[in-house]
Amino acid sequence: MLTDLRAIDRAVYAAVAATPTPALDSALRRLSRAADRSKISLSVAALLALRPGRPRRAAVAGVGAVALASVAANLVGKQLVHRPRPDRVEARVVVGRQVPMPESASFPSGHTASATAFATAVGVLLPPLAVPLGALAVAVGYSRVHTGVHYPGDIAAGALLGFAAAVASLAVVRTVPQSLLA
Repeated sequence: MLTDLRAIDRAVYAAVAATPTPALDSALRRLSRAADRSKISLSVAALLALRPGRPRRAAVAGVGAVALASVAANLVGKQLVHRPRPDRVEARVVVGRQVPMPESASFPSGHTASATAFATAVGVLLPPLAVPLGALAVAVGYSRVHTGVHYPGDIAAGALLGFAAAVASLAVVRTVPQSLLA
């Protein structure tokens, strides 16, 4: 079964690489780069932290979730699995959509884990932001496949990891007295 899943993973990656999308290439490349080191999530968190109460609590939960997801993906997941990055040359990923190939292992996607963690944690505490942040997390995950640096399975694993990190962060933030975040 694992062999079949790997075959599907590689086939979907190859299909994305083979699909001409010149109107999307530049935007997805920029999005993928903007998500490096969780810059988008941390910027949103900084804006939320300026407002006391629920927005500040959401910012703390979001940043905590990003931290947990990053550690789990980059210091645990990538070290345990050691999956090589996709071969963009073999898949013929258009050069104009590529971002620099990370040196770390491919599985799981740290970008997706962090974006999903932030979107989930903030979305739970501020429901009006759930859909836009969730859509952004999906776009970040897709951008990593589109730019050729991840397989779809890496994205799926990163999203699951991000969701778990958000649940853990929310559990911790719920124990923080309201007065500390006012």
